[in-house]
Amino acid sequence: MSVLKVIEVLSSSDISWEDATRKGVAKAAKTINHIRSVYVKDHSAAVSGGEVTEYRVNLKLTFELE
Repeated sequence: MSVLKVIEVLSSSDISWEDATRKGVAKAAKTINHIRSVYVKDHSAAVSGGEVTEYRVNLKLTFELE
C-alpha cells in the first residue's frame, strides 16, 4: 500500500512559467524523494515598466511517503 502526500510550492523564473515549474520541482527533489506528479495550481507574473519581469507558479507536488 502506498501513502501519498501533497504539498504546495511557490516558484519563479525570469524565462517562463514552464521554467518556474521545472525549477520548483528540481529544488523540491533535493530534499523530497519519490515525487510522483506536479499540478500547476496557479500562474501569475510580475510586471515592471509595462514588461513581464518574472513568471510565478503555485505548484502542488505529490510524493510517496517511505
